[in-house]
Amino acid sequence: MTKRSPFRYFKTSPEIIRLAVMMYVRFPLSLRNVEDLLHERGIDISHETVRFWWQRFGPMFASEIRKRRIQSMRSSLWRWHLDEVFVKINGGYCQKKLL
Repeated sequence: MTKRSPFRYFKTSPEIIRLAVMMYVRFPLSLRNVEDLLHERGIDISHETVRFWWQRFGPMFASEIRKRRIQSMRSSLWRWHLDEVFVKINGGYCQKKLL
């Protein structure tokens, strides 16, 4: 079964949508700043379009990033390392640094 593209009803290319959303999320830019930066690159869209794309595709992009991050951690044999332990002795806490 073929998975349908979430971009199928949009005239704008998926790369531009992804760029606009990632610029807004990744950097401390306002919607109007993203609009201006895209306008400098020859892409004429409004800040409301960027907001709509962010609401529509933001969660999808976030889940893709999470999946890739988890896969890369598993492939690199990523592990937790413990450097401090708190132990309760006679009703009080004792801190132990592990080095």
